[in-house]
Amino acid sequence: MYLDSEKKKEIFGNYGQSNTDTGSPESQIALFSYRISHLTEHMKANRKDYSTERALTKLVGKRRALLNYLKRIDIERYRAIIRKLGLRK
Repeated sequence: MYLDSEKKKEIFGNYGQSNTDTGSPESQIALFSYRISHLTEHMKANRKDYSTERALTKLVGKRRALLNYLKRIDIERYRAIIRKLGLRK
């Protein structure tokens, strides 16, 4: 499987406060970004997989909502996570 518990701990450790910090917006955004990149590669190979396309669209929306929340709460944390993940904005 592409996303096991070890990979999640690594993502949470890099972007959250600790390996078990699953609730911070930064760690959730990083996890969503990892899943989005995986699903994007899947969609390149399987263009007619509409259920995956819908799941990808929902994930992008969730990540955008979290980014908007973080931007509204603390602009510096927002800029830091954008820089770390290499997102466009």
